[in-house]
Amino acid sequence: MGNKQASQTQRELDAVYEVSKTLATSLDVSKTFRESLNYLIHAFDWRRAFVVVSDSNGVLRGLCAIGLSRDEQQRLQFSSGEGIVGHVYASGIPAIVPDVRSEPLFLNRTGGADQSPGVEVAMLVTPIRADRRTLGVLAIDCLNPNEARAFSDDLQLLKMVATLMGQALLLHRTVSEAHHTMQDEVRRIHKEMKPTQQIDQVVGSSAPMQSVFEQVHLVAPARTTVLLRGESGTGKEVIARAIHNLSPRKREAFVRVNCAALTESLLESELFGHEKGSFTGAQGQRKGRFEMAHGGTLFLDEIGDISASFQAKLLRVLQEREFERVGGNQAVKVDVRLILATNRNLERMVQAGEFRADLYYRINVVSIQLPPLRERREDIPSMAQHFLDRFNRENERHASFSTSALKVLSSCYWPGNVRELENCVERTATMANGNVITDLAFPCQGNRCLTQVLHHVEREDAVRPMRLGEIPIREIPTGGAGPVVASPPPSPTVPPAPTVGDDHLDHAHEVDDEEHAHLSAALSSPPAPGDDKPAGERERLVWAMERCGWVQAKAARLLKISPRQMGYALRKYNIEVRKF
Repeated sequence: MGNKQASQTQRELDAVYEVSKTLATSLDVSKTFRESLNYLIHAFDWRRAFVVVSDSNGVLRGLCAIGLSRDEQQRLQFSSGEGIVGHVYASGIPAIVPDVRSEPLFLNRTGGADQSPGVEVAMLVTPIRADRRTLGVLAIDCLNPNEARAFSDDLQLLKMVATLMGQALLLHRTVSEAHHTMQDEVRRIHKEMKPTQQIDQVVGSSAPMQSVFEQVHLVAPARTTVLLRGESGTGKEVIARAIHNLSPRKREAFVRVNCAALTESLLESELFGHEKGSFTGAQGQRKGRFEMAHGGTLFLDEIGDISASFQAKLLRVLQEREFERVGGNQAVKVDVRLILATNRNLERMVQAGEFRADLYYRINVVSIQLPPLRERREDIPSMAQHFLDRFNRENERHASFSTSALKVLSSCYWPGNVRELENCVERTATMANGNVITDLAFPCQGNRCLTQVLHHVEREDAVRPMRLGEIPIREIPTGGAGPVVASPPPSPTVPPAPTVGDDHLDHAHEVDDEEHAHLSAALSSPPAPGDDKPAGERERLVWAMERCGWVQAKAARLLKISPRQMGYALRKYNIEVRKF
């Protein structure tokens, strides 16, 4: 008897040693736990074994199992206090169940009781604990004919194994948390250390412009065709020059053509050149812009304005990389990097049949969207200072902005974008009485803004500045010493439904039956094919206001309703009108 006990003790010690050695081989607890369970199953004639651990929500989920199918393992999920496993987890007390079929708490979730009919199945369950908390549960089952087997030694061994697993599990979680913390810190440091990208002649440290700069640096080394998109005045030509200057073609020519400024016949001659006598006045052979840009970059601005017939001619050049001069019959091959720009919606033009789909796919290889100035207001102070420094150099002046002046510039909507800002700075600096430009020096402060004149229909136009106190601005040093970043302004305020600029809109409380019928028809009419107009009445109102810069009279014209009806509809649907 003594020898048998000693032998059993030795088996258990060997098992503990093997399990501890296995758990120490790797931090992959799923792998080491599975190998340990596999050893114990064969060493002690157990049938099945599994480990469940608690997740962040306190739900016990299967970590590993031996003797269970994949489908059975997926069913290893218990809430605290649910079944035998959940009860042991909640109480922290091991359990021995001599016959699971007679145990009310047994759920038979994995079908273990159905695999040996007519033979009792015992189950041993012990909590996995570490650092005074329960992390999971270790469970095994085995055959127990006539309930004759004693499990005190098995449970003792199971508790020792669970203790080792608890320490391994705690170490794994500690290391994982430390690893995740280190990764987060590395990402944070990398983000902080990432240099602000700059491009010559382009001022911008805002997130939208940094994204543009990153795309420029990525696309510049390749020969890939680039399509620059954005509103008029956002600096598409400057970005095109930057792509050229950062490319291997920087020592070759950069040739620009404004497609909207030329008729179709002149554009063809300008791009492809002409032979002597090809038309009246062609007294000699002339090279086109494609030939002039050979080895370099050709920038085609306003590509959305070319005619349908010329689109076909341009498509052939892009496909074949060759063309014929006007009046000639000899093919001319060129090596040109093509950059195109447009402020038009090419997708809508393709749907409407105004722009060839094959040409669209040919030029839309890499598309870079330039943000309007109103979406990167934090760049306005440094850009304004850049323009003022240039003005000072050219005119031998020493003008500077006051803080209030920078607030005025940062508050405007700038429908003309960078081009309008540049003109505003030059105009204000020219007309300023002293060297310090204050807020009162700007024409908009005296209701003399040229953009306001352009939008004279509305007194409450999109160019109306926000309240100065809402825009945090830091002082901008003069001299252009590197990029300067101002504090970003808050998003435009949305006050309660305001009064409208036109006098007749102030009394738009009600509409008669005829007006109401016309309004309902305008707001509920189905959109035309290719139209991005939404279907809902409220949605259509918001869509029209956003398209028109929240100018009510313009939105009314877009929807083909009267300003009175527009004011009534906005009040009806409780739509707050944004002010810029």
